[in-house]
Amino acid sequence: MSLYSKRILYEDDYLLAVSKLSCELVVKGRGKVQKLPLFDYVKKDYPGLKVLHRLDFETSGVVVFAKSKDSIDKLEAKKIYRAVVVGRLKNIRGVISKKLPARGSGEVEAVTQYKVLRKFREVSYVEAQIETGRRHQIRKHFASIGHPLVLDQVYGNEKQYSKFSRRFRLKKFFLHAQRIEMEHPVTGKRIVIEAPMPKAFNDFLNNLV
Repeated sequence: MSLYSKRILYEDDYLLAVSKLSCELVVKGRGKVQKLPLFDYVKKDYPGLKVLHRLDFETSGVVVFAKSKDSIDKLEAKKIYRAVVVGRLKNIRGVISKKLPARGSGEVEAVTQYKVLRKFREVSYVEAQIETGRRHQIRKHFASIGHPLVLDQVYGNEKQYSKFSRRFRLKKFFLHAQRIEMEHPVTGKRIVIEAPMPKAFNDFLNNLV
């Protein structure tokens, strides 16, 4: 039995969903890698596997693959994330609609809906749903309204990063792809796939006041 098999969240004749760890690549990029990406491990048991979507290196959660390269072209799904952002968000619910750079040139529409699950003294624990899947969308959108992800060195504030890094002895932000909801692309059946919260994420939340 493969080491990743315990991380399988859903499987049928067409789809395979796996729980991705934080600081794990989905597929190999241009640079050298110290360990094989998730896709390389999984395709050993599923040679015809196809990547339907990706998560950033630091992001944990649900990743869905197609079992055959010819069976499914793309994933049409509602993607729900959990994150911790700097500051206490004023509104319990909100929508961030702001164009982001396209992979080629120009800009593309991007929409993120969010709701606050809990407010702490200095941060907010949020659930975010993306209607689009732009690169670093959630991180960029929350930073654009003055509430970057806690410990986000790229889009956050260096002073805030240092403060939280020293306090919690951590160096990476928490962003978790908790749930995917969709109509099955072949059978049409509605399915919901959830990934358990990482222990480190739960421990971090439990230490907040």
